[in-house]
Amino acid sequence: MIKRNTLLGISLSALAVAGISGSASAAERLTYSKDVLPILQENCIECHRPGGSNLGGMVAPMAFTTYAEARPWAKSMAKAVATGAMPPWDAAEEHRGEFIGERVLSDEDKATIVQWVETGAARGNPKDMPNPLEFVSKEGWSIGEPDAVLSMPEPYFVPDDLLDGTRYFQDTLSEAEVPTDRWIKAVEFKPGSEVVHHIIARPFGGIAPGNAPRVYRDGYSAKVKKGQKYVWNMHYHKEPGPGTGMYDQSSLGVVFYPEGYVPDHVLSTNPFGPVDFRIPAGDPNYAASASYIFEKDTLINGMMPHMHYRGKKVLYELFYPDGTTENLLNVPEYDFNWQTVYTFKEPKAVPAGTKVKVTGWWDNSEDNPSNPDPTIDITFGEATHEEMLFGWLSFTNEDEDATAHSGIVMRNRRSSSDD
Repeated sequence: MIKRNTLLGISLSALAVAGISGSASAAERLTYSKDVLPILQENCIECHRPGGSNLGGMVAPMAFTTYAEARPWAKSMAKAVATGAMPPWDAAEEHRGEFIGERVLSDEDKATIVQWVETGAARGNPKDMPNPLEFVSKEGWSIGEPDAVLSMPEPYFVPDDLLDGTRYFQDTLSEAEVPTDRWIKAVEFKPGSEVVHHIIARPFGGIAPGNAPRVYRDGYSAKVKKGQKYVWNMHYHKEPGPGTGMYDQSSLGVVFYPEGYVPDHVLSTNPFGPVDFRIPAGDPNYAASASYIFEKDTLINGMMPHMHYRGKKVLYELFYPDGTTENLLNVPEYDFNWQTVYTFKEPKAVPAGTKVKVTGWWDNSEDNPSNPDPTIDITFGEATHEEMLFGWLSFTNEDEDATAHSGIVMRNRRSSSDD
């Protein structure tokens, strides 16, 4: 239910109205080999290639690594970049340059792709092509060869009649998997079937649609303990009916810091958000919010807003003790299929007593093409056809070192529909 599915109906002539167009003169004719492929390599081919990245179940349906692969998709490519549908990145323009892995094309790059299409999408001289990219991938792991691969205890059959449901599977780390306490450097989840909506497996983290593998910045981590008990929190969603059931045995790969490594900071996570809301049937712009107060001087690592199909936009705000305010993260067009983790290039320092507030807006009207049912009121619920707002927040107190406990923090939470 991708909200951007209307982009394919936009004509290329409309792109010129937005100022993203080029001359059609033969002298200025652009080519795939010389002009377009370098842009694709820098911004697109990580996903748009054979065996490309799987971002929480979002897998590119086509490759752009060769002219033969890219040419049939030229017009769709131009429309997607001109409208901002691709590359997927929903943070507002005010945050340009703040986050790691920012997926944003410059206006010049957009214009190059559009002009290439308008002038015939020529191949050009293959000798002009840059060298092919090399990707580090060990048996499909984008984080490299994992130190440990963990799977659900046993395959689970998702029944035919299931529409939406959460299942919990207890597990314990064996000595063969993790023989001693270790600090996590990177984690990558692999859904075992197409009906996985999301996975949570603490302390390793989780995955939702659009999520990339998690890589901890140097000096930051979370600990995995020898013999630790943990739970696979599996949320399944599919169309019910005879023959639709399938087996799932999802897995994860983890890369640890070297043995003996001690991080400077231990990260904790707060999934704060409102739970007492009721979205009226047909309401196109209902809002609810929640807030959290940092008790100590804090380093904010990043955020990930999570809503369901009616999610419309999200805003994180900071309220400092001196009375000043700041937007921490503004996502003006939330997309359920691209639930991005926004990680600061450098952790953001905030003083003790700072309040962070998250506000979400939902569209429960018939004008929302992703809305399962605009005729009913909606309250908080885990099912995808229900709604929620979790303002996931990753942070550490400035004075926390490797002796601190990492985990889920729920203290000082306040929520309301008009906070």
